[in-house]
Amino acid sequence: MREFWDSTIGKKVFVAVGGTILVAYLVLHMAGNLWSLAGPGTVEPHIDEYASWLRNFGEPLVPYEGTLWVVRAILLAALVVHLVGVIQLRARNRKARPPEYPARRIGRSWESRLMMVSGVVILVFLVVHILQFSTLTIDVTPLVEGAIYANLYWAFQEWYVVLFYLVAVFLVGTHLRHAIWSVFQTLGVDSPERNGQIKAGASLLTVVIVAGFAAVPILFFTGALGVPIDNEPTAAVLAGGGGQ
Repeated sequence: MREFWDSTIGKKVFVAVGGTILVAYLVLHMAGNLWSLAGPGTVEPHIDEYASWLRNFGEPLVPYEGTLWVVRAILLAALVVHLVGVIQLRARNRKARPPEYPARRIGRSWESRLMMVSGVVILVFLVVHILQFSTLTIDVTPLVEGAIYANLYWAFQEWYVVLFYLVAVFLVGTHLRHAIWSVFQTLGVDSPERNGQIKAGASLLTVVIVAGFAAVPILFFTGALGVPIDNEPTAAVLAGGGGQ
């Protein structure tokens, strides 16, 4: 396994597999976020019920939030493998590149040229997202433990939060489209006969993910989604607590 990791093709495969796990999570996370589009509800928002279901999933066979922590561990491992592999591959490519080799290769798509930049921005966004909606450390807007719908509502009433998230989602899209195509190349699934279909599928999946994530802040900000049942942030909400 170590020899495979040390090889260039091995690193590419590890990067591809790690990236595939992260993309699969993005799809599931987007689908979960869309529960917020059901609105505030009459008793409890559907997205709050969904979040509670996630925490209790597997009980009593697994402890409370046990399944969530297993998923988090897998995602962290996939992210670390993906990042370390990409960094090492980039360093290896630069070392092997002759001095006269052009800095910018002709024919590269603009998405591929932005891969490192978009990757760094996505990583920063991930940290901010966790600190804001999971640990509730960034509390520039009212936040309370378990009140997922209310937390999203008040956060996305601020234009700068909405703008930050939309820019990040756009960069996720540019990263994803090229990354998905690269996975098929790395795993040897591509071929001249099916490349058009693969690229179209990568573009379609990217559009679905971007649209799904972007819809939430836009609909909250425009008022298409109603205010939380409490109607206004309370002292309890302002106190904060644990998140998703």
